[in-house]
Amino acid sequence: MANESTPRPGEIGWIDLTVPNAEAVRDFYLDVTGWTPAPVDMDGYQDFCMNSAGGRAVAGICHARGHNADLPPVWIIYIVVADLDESLRRSVAGGGKVRGGPRGMGDGARYCVIEDPAGAVAALYQPAAPGV
Repeated sequence: MANESTPRPGEIGWIDLTVPNAEAVRDFYLDVTGWTPAPVDMDGYQDFCMNSAGGRAVAGICHARGHNADLPPVWIIYIVVADLDESLRRSVAGGGKVRGGPRGMGDGARYCVIEDPAGAVAALYQPAAPGV
């Protein structure tokens, strides 16, 4: 979640594209948008953080491996929430499904991929507590 300002609950905090061949799609977006890739180590393979011409991280391009192995080719938005567990409870109560997670991120943040009642996939993201 590499934004220059801290997103607040209810805002979109990040986007990732998950595909079988991240290198090919990385090169497509490099050519089409001018984004430049920065490799991200994923314990045995690399995903990519894509940066704008000004050097700001704008998106991720990920292999459909590891935690993403069961996802179809899809752009996933990460919606910031204040309390991931409560948002997951409400998601399931409202007819949604948990598709993957919750999972921790290195800085104490957590996320979970959900499916809404219409079948659309998104992720809920709870940033690390201040001072963590």
